[in-house]
Amino acid sequence: MRFSYSPFMQETFPERAAGILTLGAVSDEPDVSHAAQPFLDRARQRLAEQSEGAFPEIQAWRRAYAIMGLKPTQYRCAAEALLRRFRKDGSLPSIHPLVDLCNAVSLANAVPIAVFDRDKIEGNLTVRQADGSETYLAFSGDTETPDVNEVIFADAAGHAHARRWANRQSRHSAVSRQTRRALIVAEALHADAAEDVARLVGDLGEAFATTFGERPDSTLLLSPDAFFDSADDGERNDVG
Repeated sequence: MRFSYSPFMQETFPERAAGILTLGAVSDEPDVSHAAQPFLDRARQRLAEQSEGAFPEIQAWRRAYAIMGLKPTQYRCAAEALLRRFRKDGSLPSIHPLVDLCNAVSLANAVPIAVFDRDKIEGNLTVRQADGSETYLAFSGDTETPDVNEVIFADAAGHAHARRWANRQSRHSAVSRQTRRALIVAEALHADAAEDVARLVGDLGEAFATTFGERPDSTLLLSPDAFFDSADDGERNDVG
């Protein structure tokens, strides 16, 4: 599987930093609460000082959504949505150990983290504009068609694994009890994105090793115009 960004994404968002982890040995058995706690505490401290809308990481995503022609307060990146819920409720519901861990790291860094079941992705995965033929499976069970030119995560079979870039993931490739291999993508656009995403990927890799008992198969930071190929690790910059 090759993961990449389209020329449109490279040209329109050259400041983008993306961290990639590929994981094997995924299961729903580990208890990740201890590993997640420091990240949750960091998120609480940041939110006690200011609301998520003032975070530079979130402001950068809001600018990106405006560039895409979307209202930033109507369609929020996943990190902002998580932070809003966490600020209001004081906690997040448990979904799956891997998802719970990634959500905690996302909260602490105000960076959206997508977690995909690798075995549900057909062929290559590209972040690109939709052409109107793709299908998206919502968690409600409804099948949707992304708008033409909407930014999606699309595979070779035309499945949209995420809509509006970092807004909503698809039920089709959501992590479940049956998931054994995962692809994790963390993305940021703010001034210190590359440094922060590199640290995030390293922290997440360590947390995975501690809780799941094995290190990630690969951990890397993509330069803006690079790609990741699971066969040979593609063109990328290693982290750690």
